Amino acid sequence: MKFLPPWLYYSVLRVLMFAVPLAILLSLGFWPWASAVIAALVGLCLSYLLLGKSRESVARGLYKARHPDKEPVNPDSAIEDSALDAVDRQSAVDRQSAADRQTNSERESKSQ
Repeated sequence: MKFLPPWLYYSVLRVLMFAVPLAILLSLGFWPWASAVIAALVGLCLSYLLLGKSRESVARGLYKARHPDKEPVNPDSAIEDSALDAVDRQSAVDRQSAADRQTNSERESKSQ
């Protein structure tokens, strides 16, 4: 079933594993509530026994969706980072110019 997503394939099979026993029990004349309970138990057991690989592939897909390989880039974070970088660059320029002014003033005071 390469053309269906794993979650859809698993869900359809789970529904069928409940619906088929329910239809059989209802056609045999069981009480509706008893048929539903028995069909749920049969569907649970069958899906546990037969759908292990599908269940694992769905679980892997959910894990990958919740834990991506890299951190998603938030546009606001990128803008904030660039603004902080600009402030850091400006601070470095200001410190350098202050240091240059101090050096120039020290040179002038020595020359006098």
